[in-house]
Amino acid sequence: MFTIDNMSRIPVYEQIVEQTERMLLSGEMKPGDPMPSVRGLAAELGVNPNTIQKAYGELDHRGMTTSVPGRGSFLREDATEQLVAYLNENALPEFKNMLKGMFIAGATKEEVLRFVSQLLDEIAPEFES
Repeated sequence: MFTIDNMSRIPVYEQIVEQTERMLLSGEMKPGDPMPSVRGLAAELGVNPNTIQKAYGELDHRGMTTSVPGRGSFLREDATEQLVAYLNENALPEFKNMLKGMFIAGATKEEVLRFVSQLLDEIAPEFES
Protein backbone atom coordinates (compact mmCIF):
# COMPACT_ATOMS: atom_id res chain seq x y z
CA MET A 1 0.00 0.00 0.00
CA PHE A 2 2.64 2.54 1.09
CA THR A 3 6.18 2.57 -0.23
CA ILE A 4 9.08 4.72 0.82
CA ASP A 5 11.85 5.98 -1.45
CA ASN A 6 14.84 6.33 0.86
CA MET A 7 16.81 8.07 -1.90
CA SER A 8 14.18 10.80 -2.31
CA ARG A 9 14.74 14.32 -1.05
CA ILE A 10 11.12 14.32 0.12
CA PRO A 11 10.94 13.50 3.84
CA VAL A 12 9.37 10.14 4.65
CA TYR A 13 6.39 11.66 6.47
CA GLU A 14 5.61 13.81 3.42
CA GLN A 15 5.82 10.74 1.18
CA ILE A 16 3.18 9.08 3.37
CA VAL A 17 0.95 12.17 3.25
CA GLU A 18 1.30 12.45 -0.54
CA GLN A 19 0.58 8.75 -1.04
CA THR A 20 -2.50 8.97 1.19
CA GLU A 21 -3.75 11.93 -0.84
CA ARG A 22 -3.09 10.12 -4.11
CA MET A 23 -4.83 6.94 -2.91
CA LEU A 24 -7.83 8.97 -1.75
CA LEU A 25 -8.15 10.83 -5.03
CA SER A 26 -7.69 7.66 -7.09
CA GLY A 27 -10.30 5.75 -5.08
CA GLU A 28 -7.79 3.23 -3.76
CA MET A 29 -8.67 4.53 -0.29
CA LYS A 30 -12.17 5.75 0.49
CA PRO A 31 -13.65 8.08 3.09
CA GLY A 32 -14.26 6.12 6.27
CA ASP A 33 -11.39 3.70 5.62
CA PRO A 34 -9.09 3.02 8.56
CA MET A 35 -5.51 4.16 8.38
CA PRO A 36 -2.88 1.52 9.16
CA SER A 37 -1.81 1.48 12.80
CA VAL A 38 1.20 3.67 13.56
CA ARG A 39 3.26 0.77 14.88
CA GLY A 40 2.21 -1.60 12.12
CA LEU A 41 3.02 0.83 9.32
CA ALA A 42 6.30 1.82 10.97
CA ALA A 43 7.33 -1.85 11.16
CA GLU A 44 6.20 -2.52 7.58
CA LEU A 45 8.15 0.46 6.20
CA GLY A 46 11.12 0.13 8.56
CA VAL A 47 10.80 3.66 9.90
CA ASN A 48 10.46 5.23 13.33
CA PRO A 49 6.87 5.29 14.64
CA ASN A 50 7.33 9.02 15.30
CA THR A 51 7.66 9.51 11.53
CA ILE A 52 4.30 7.83 10.95
CA GLN A 53 2.78 9.85 13.79
CA LYS A 54 4.07 13.04 12.15
CA ALA A 55 2.45 12.05 8.84
CA TYR A 56 -0.84 11.26 10.59
CA GLY A 57 -0.63 14.59 12.43
CA GLU A 58 -0.26 16.39 9.10
CA LEU A 59 -3.22 14.49 7.63
CA ASP A 60 -5.25 15.48 10.69
CA HIS A 61 -4.11 19.11 10.32
CA ARG A 62 -5.33 19.07 6.73
CA GLY A 63 -8.70 17.79 7.94
CA MET A 64 -8.45 14.47 6.16
CA THR A 65 -8.38 12.09 9.12
CA THR A 66 -9.96 11.75 12.50
CA SER A 67 -8.81 9.72 15.48
CA VAL A 68 -11.10 7.46 17.47
CA PRO A 69 -9.63 6.65 20.89
CA GLY A 70 -8.87 2.95 21.14
CA ARG A 71 -9.71 2.33 17.47
CA GLY A 72 -7.17 4.35 15.47
CA SER A 73 -7.25 6.91 12.68
CA PHE A 74 -9.78 6.96 9.85
CA LEU A 75 -10.20 8.98 6.69
CA ARG A 76 -13.00 11.44 7.34
CA GLU A 77 -16.21 11.14 5.34
CA ASP A 78 -15.42 14.55 3.82
CA ALA A 79 -11.71 13.78 3.33
CA THR A 80 -11.78 14.47 -0.41
CA GLU A 81 -13.44 17.86 0.08
CA GLN A 82 -10.97 18.70 2.85
CA LEU A 83 -8.05 17.80 0.58
CA VAL A 84 -9.37 19.97 -2.25
CA ALA A 85 -9.91 22.87 0.17
CA TYR A 86 -6.37 22.46 1.55
CA LEU A 87 -4.86 22.43 -1.93
CA ASN A 88 -6.87 25.49 -2.98
CA GLU A 89 -5.75 27.36 0.11
CA ASN A 90 -2.09 26.32 0.08
CA ALA A 91 -0.88 24.87 -3.22
CA LEU A 92 -2.57 27.23 -5.66
CA PRO A 93 -1.08 30.41 -4.14
CA GLU A 94 2.39 28.81 -4.27
CA PHE A 95 1.87 27.83 -7.91
CA LYS A 96 0.66 31.35 -8.72
CA ASN A 97 3.79 32.85 -7.10
CA MET A 98 5.98 30.47 -9.10
CA LEU A 99 4.32 31.61 -12.33
CA LYS A 100 4.75 35.26 -11.32
CA GLY A 101 8.43 34.54 -10.68
CA MET A 102 8.81 33.13 -14.18
CA PHE A 103 7.29 36.29 -15.68
CA ILE A 104 9.49 38.50 -13.48
CA ALA A 105 12.50 36.51 -14.74
CA GLY A 106 11.51 37.42 -18.29
CA ALA A 107 9.62 34.36 -19.48
CA THR A 108 6.93 34.92 -22.09
CA LYS A 109 3.39 33.59 -21.74
CA GLU A 110 4.17 31.00 -24.41
CA GLU A 111 7.27 29.82 -22.52
CA VAL A 112 5.32 29.53 -19.27
CA LEU A 113 2.55 27.60 -21.02
CA ARG A 114 5.11 25.28 -22.61
CA PHE A 115 6.72 24.68 -19.20
CA VAL A 116 3.36 23.89 -17.58
CA SER A 117 2.42 21.64 -20.51
CA GLN A 118 5.69 19.71 -20.12
CA LEU A 119 5.02 19.26 -16.41
CA LEU A 120 1.52 17.98 -17.13
CA ASP A 121 2.88 15.54 -19.73
CA GLU A 122 5.36 14.28 -17.15
CA ILE A 123 2.93 13.98 -14.24
CA ALA A 124 -0.41 13.06 -15.85
CA PRO A 125 0.45 9.43 -16.76
CA GLU A 126 0.71 8.63 -13.03
CA PHE A 127 -2.96 9.48 -12.59
CA GLU A 128 -4.49 8.22 -15.80
CA SER A 129 -6.02 4.80 -15.84
